Amino acid sequence: MNGRDILTIVAKAADSKRAEDIIALNMKGISLISDYFLICHGNSDKQVQAIAREIKEKALEMEIQVTRLEGFDEARWVLIDLGDVVVHVFHKDERSYYNLERLWGDAPVEDLTSELNQ
Repeated sequence: MNGRDILTIVAKAADSKRAEDIIALNMKGISLISDYFLICHGNSDKQVQAIAREIKEKALEMEIQVTRLEGFDEARWVLIDLGDVVVHVFHKDERSYYNLERLWGDAPVEDLTSELNQ
């Protein structure tokens, strides 16, 4: 399974829990950490945890190794490291504060429209 496949799986998992403003950044050639960043947010601590939990469970179900999961208990910024894909699930307030999309503004945005509309 390649990074793009993993990206699709986790984007659908986030969408299933009503994550908002799901954005995928193509980090190839920009970051040595991963090929893709998936960034999304929830409007409450419980929603952030539900999104993160669904992503983790779907990844494990698809036999994708979850290398690291940080910030789950605080539910303000949950990081899920899946190797080729790093997922950032923010609480809405923290997302606007940290603004990773701007920080990594040179990274092309991957179009997930067709995957999320299936």
